[in-house]
Formats: sequence, structure tokens, C-alpha cells
Amino acid sequence: MDWNEKTILITGGTGSFGRKFVDIMLEDYQPAKLIVFSRDELKQHEMRSSGFDHPSLRYFIGDVRDLMRLRRAMQGVDIVVHAAALKQVPACEYNPIEAIMTNIIGGRNVVEAALDTGVDRVMALSTDKAVNPINLYGATKLAAEKLFIQSNAYAGGGGTRFSCVRYGNVVGSRGSVVPMFLEQRPTGRITITDERMTRFWLSLEEGVRFTIRCIEQMEGGEVFVPKIPSMRVVDLAKAIAPDAEIEVIGIRPGEKLHEVLVSEDEARHALELDDMYVVEPQAALWFGIGWRDRGARLAEGYRYASNSNDNWLKEGEIRKLVAPFEISTTRGQK
Repeated sequence: MDWNEKTILITGGTGSFGRKFVDIMLEDYQPAKLIVFSRDELKQHEMRSSGFDHPSLRYFIGDVRDLMRLRRAMQGVDIVVHAAALKQVPACEYNPIEAIMTNIIGGRNVVEAALDTGVDRVMALSTDKAVNPINLYGATKLAAEKLFIQSNAYAGGGGTRFSCVRYGNVVGSRGSVVPMFLEQRPTGRITITDERMTRFWLSLEEGVRFTIRCIEQMEGGEVFVPKIPSMRVVDLAKAIAPDAEIEVIGIRPGEKLHEVLVSEDEARHALELDDMYVVEPQAALWFGIGWRDRGARLAEGYRYASNSNDNWLKEGEIRKLVAPFEISTTRGQK
């Protein structure tokens, strides 16, 4: 793919993922135009003031709940990355209608606008919490996944194609446990909800680069899942604050002990490649068969879960992931 000739729009462009996506795009790919679409003028101002002021950049104020604004923003756009979402589990539980309006209705609006304006490719970001969800956030992301994948049927003979990437926790992103542990460290006390808890982890840059690679390879209809390491939350706490007391406070409502990235049911129509899994849509006449020559079928009953993963982060690797946030926290305290 020749990114130099592409116009790209990213929803939620001022968030953690959006800023890193813009940074990598400008540094390594130099697209013809890169549109940051978000609803907060202050965050856009702060982003521009912090150095994101390239000639190819455009800042578009708008909300994914506003279909007409999305249509206007997507005029002439080739690729859409949909990163806008309400993702804090407690906030979604307390504000369920707001979560549905942004994560599901907002997703529908992105689909409609992309179809109406002839966008070539749309990649939506999902989460491990969309697999067998037990909280509203996960349920909205599951619905959004189904919406994007099945909306390929609406494209008909048109060229618009929709896919998703699904991965685990991003180290240090907004709402991550890492900043919380760093804030708690000076008190000598770290709180975790359960000593058995495990999570999939990857860095922000890894998540962005995986998304870009999947955009280049997508045919439309896939859910791309990277092979990433697991980490015990208690090991993370010990790596950040080895001398602190660890207090177990109990699992919060809507929280799982372990997360799943590919369920047993999905494994029946998924393929394994060297660095990722590709979940194909079931019984989709509009979906190609190109992936079946590139990957291997998964064994019956296979489940890609954080507690049964064969790739675990060691203490040194955990410290390396956390190091950039240690620096930023130290600067903030001066």
C-alpha cells in the first residue's frame, strides 16, 4: 500500500491510541492527509501545541454520534481508523445509555458515513472484553464488532470494506492500572483486586503498528488478534513497587479473573499465523478465501486466554514496559 497517496481519518484521534497513531504515521508513512476527528477542542489544541502541527494534519471537531458531521469529515477519505469509544468499565456501568450511544450507535454512524462517502477501508478497534462479555463495556464492543464485520454485506458491489483488530490491555493507556500503581507507590501500599488475575499486555506502539499492518492486509470481514504476552497483575505490582505492601480488595463488578482473545467457538473459524490469529466471518458470501492459504486451522476446543497463554512477561520485561511511565510520573511530581 502506498500510504503517501492516502487520506486517513482517525476517530478519537486525541486519545492515547490516536496520538501514537498520528505520531507513527507522520514519522514513518507520510500520508497525503491525516484527519484527527474528536469532540474535545481543548485536547486538539493541546495536541497541536505539543508538536502535532504537520502540514498534512487536519483537526476536525465532531462526535461519532453525529452522522452528518462524520459524512462531512469523510469526504475524500480513503482509510478510516475507528478508535473513539467510552471504555472505562465503571463509567459505562453507571452511564449505560451513553456507552451505547457512543460505542454502538457511534459505530453505526461510522459505517453509514463510510458507505455514503465511498471510503475504501475501515478498521475498528476492539478489545478482549468483547469476548464472552460480563460488563456493559464489553457488550457494547461485542455489538460494535458484529456491526462492523457484518456491514460488509451493505457494501454490495462497492469498494468499502470493514474489519476489526482485537487485543488486550495497553500498558499506560488512559485507565490503565500502571498509572494507578505509580500513584500508589509513594504510600507504600498497592491495591489489587485478586492475586490470581492475569491480563494480555502490549505497548501502545505495538498496538498501533499491528493495526497498520492489518489495514494493509485486510480483505474485509476479519477480526485480527495479535499474539501477545500475558502478565500476572500481582507481578506488575511487585515490579513497580517491590517494597510496597499489596492489599487484595476483591474483584470489582464487571471484572474478570482472566481475559480471552479467541473463544472456543471462534476458534472453529479462525486461522493461526506466525504472529496473529485471523477470525473469519461465518457463512459470509462476500468474504474471500485468501486467508485460508496463509494460516493453519486451530485445534478443536482451542482457546486463547491470558491464563493459559504460553508467552509470559518476565520481571525485566515488565520493568522495561513500565519504564517510560516511571519517567513521566517523576517529571509530573517535580
